[in-house]
Amino acid sequence: MSDNEQRAIFIFPGQGSQYPGIGSDLSAEFDSVRKIYQQASDVLGYDMAKLSFEDPDQQINLTRFTQPLLLTHHIACLTVYRELAENPIVPVMSGGHSLGEYSALVAAEALSYEDALKLVSRRGELMGTHGEGEMAALTVDLEIAQPLSDKHFCGIAGLNLPDQTVVGGATADLDALSEEMAELYPKKRAVRLKTEGAFHTYYMVTAAREFRKELDKVEIKQPGLKVLSNYTGGFHQADAETIKSRLFFQLFHPVNWVGCLQSALDDGVNLFVEFGGGIGSGEGPAEKRPNLEGIIKKFTRRAKPRPEYMPAINIESIKAVAESTP
Repeated sequence: MSDNEQRAIFIFPGQGSQYPGIGSDLSAEFDSVRKIYQQASDVLGYDMAKLSFEDPDQQINLTRFTQPLLLTHHIACLTVYRELAENPIVPVMSGGHSLGEYSALVAAEALSYEDALKLVSRRGELMGTHGEGEMAALTVDLEIAQPLSDKHFCGIAGLNLPDQTVVGGATADLDALSEEMAELYPKKRAVRLKTEGAFHTYYMVTAAREFRKELDKVEIKQPGLKVLSNYTGGFHQADAETIKSRLFFQLFHPVNWVGCLQSALDDGVNLFVEFGGGIGSGEGPAEKRPNLEGIIKKFTRRAKPRPEYMPAINIESIKAVAESTP
């Protein structure tokens, strides 16, 4: 790879990056976005624009709605970027955190937007229906988290950073784990996450078995670019059945985001572009910040050369990425 060769990855965040008003700025300016939201409404049978922009019944934090809402926003952000950029970046790979993996497959043209909507809608419904317990982000590595998790009947749910491990389990079990961790490692924290269950742990086995039936209904094509697998931490293979099996296993195994990021670096990625979602206490799209930025920058801070990072999560940031394209 030459010093000037750009190797970009398009990435998409997962649950926790939803908020009332998401996508409203894009819809106000772009007919293409209004069509994307209308397509989602037609496929799912409810008004995706009203849910996303207004959330009148306070439903966006219910998993069955959160997942298709975020996928819709991911694709809307990606569409606007490609519409605005004179010479759009052509990524060499895509990846997403949990739910975001489905958007990554859409970006790679392995999965149609319509089929992805159907899958994540059913996935969210099953996760919400069969979900039990809670999740917590521990500021410790896997070596410390694993024995604590095992002792208290919890499961490892995610490897976000070498020193940030997510666990899931029953409320009482997580309480006991948190208490013991506070005694053993008083400088470390256990931060509870707002979810409907202990996702990506053994609590999701029933949901996964039902979800397999949905995976069998859709067509998955050979990806047009490399796509990262949360389950393996490496890249998906090209055949549809293997991709489906890894999406199945993803539901009740940890999200190996550390592995995904390392695989991207090992493959020479020098630019991360994050599409969609937003976090922070500010109201409205303009006041949100990217969900995965902190994790990516922390993980890549010692890489030489250090990759660039750009967010594309609202109209202002998408325009900035589009204008920066040579």
